[in-house]
Amino acid sequence: MQEYLLEFEQVYYTYPGAQQSALNGLTLKIPSGKRCALIGQNGCGKTTLFLLANGLYKPNSGVVRWRGEPLSYNRNYLGNLRQKIGLVFQDPEQQLVASTVEEDISYGLCNLGLPEPEIKDRVEQALVEFELTTLAERPVHHLSLGQKKRVSIADVMVLQPELLVLDEPTAYLDIKHTRNLIATLKKIHRDGTTLLMATHDLDLVYRWADWVFVMDKGRLMLEGKPQDVFSQRTLLEELELGVPLIYQILFDSLSSEEGVVIEKVRQRILELFRNFS
Repeated sequence: MQEYLLEFEQVYYTYPGAQQSALNGLTLKIPSGKRCALIGQNGCGKTTLFLLANGLYKPNSGVVRWRGEPLSYNRNYLGNLRQKIGLVFQDPEQQLVASTVEEDISYGLCNLGLPEPEIKDRVEQALVEFELTTLAERPVHHLSLGQKKRVSIADVMVLQPELLVLDEPTAYLDIKHTRNLIATLKKIHRDGTTLLMATHDLDLVYRWADWVFVMDKGRLMLEGKPQDVFSQRTLLEELELGVPLIYQILFDSLSSEEGVVIEKVRQRILELFRNFS
């Protein structure tokens, strides 16, 4: 039976002074152990969902649950929750607070009041795991964007969360840094962390995700395995999202007139592409 870490049930949220709600009765469940992708146009509610996920915002109505229990909004509860649900912002500048890489990674652990030897051990382990050892003493403002994103993920993962939430982690990265980031996320998932990533990169979603959520105007419109979601091309076009390039190539270049045989060829190519990626 599938276990769910985080659940939204009929959640509504409107920003102060806004005319329209950012979330409109959102009902969504994050399955444990999966690599989940969240797609939708800008303004569909992705970032709002993330800010509600670890209690930075509180719903106007509806319920957010962690492991089946409704969130509480007192300081102690939220402090514990934010160790379990790690949030990585699109812009790493919003997250990096200390002067050097090593100090930045230790910041959250120091706030927890952990013993100094434990802090030192966990920071050293994070530096090794995220290939930041040579940058440990480097001033944060001297890092490249790719390095800053890696540090921002290390900042969160040093707290050993059960769920890692990433808002557009590959935004503005070149191909090399994107590949490095995806390799890092692959290792994090292999070590047992559930992942939820918001992204506009549909090709990445198709290759990487186990489960896909499609949002529009604060509601969940569609969810499922990547191959099932992207087969709903008409709906995705209506939402102005489109489909991954491999789908465009196969469905536009191979005529449907040949019927079942061509459909089987399409599905086999899609399967091979995903497995190879």
